[in-house]
Amino acid sequence: MTDIVGRKWHPVIIHHLYTSGPLGFSDLRDQIDEISPKMLSTSLTELDEKYALVERRVINEAPVRVEYALTAPGESLGPLVDSLRRWGIEHLQS
Repeated sequence: MTDIVGRKWHPVIIHHLYTSGPLGFSDLRDQIDEISPKMLSTSLTELDEKYALVERRVINEAPVRVEYALTAPGESLGPLVDSLRRWGIEHLQS
C-alpha cells in the first residue's frame, strides 16, 4: 500500500483519474503541475502493469489515441486518495 500512496505522483494520478474519469496522456499531464512526461509515463506504467490500478485503452479513432482509466481496484482506492488530499489541504497548507 505504501508503494502506491507513498509515491509522489501515484496518488495525484489516481485522484485526477478518479475525479475526471478517463483521460488522454496530454490531458492528464496538463492537469498535473510539475510532472515531467517521462515521470508521468513511468508512473502510469507502474500503476497499470505492477498494481493493476490503471488501464491503458487504445481508442481506434482517426487518429488513434490512448486514454487512461482506473480499474475497479483503482476506483475503490479513489475515495481514500481523495480523503488524504482533503486532509492535506486542511492541515498542511498555510
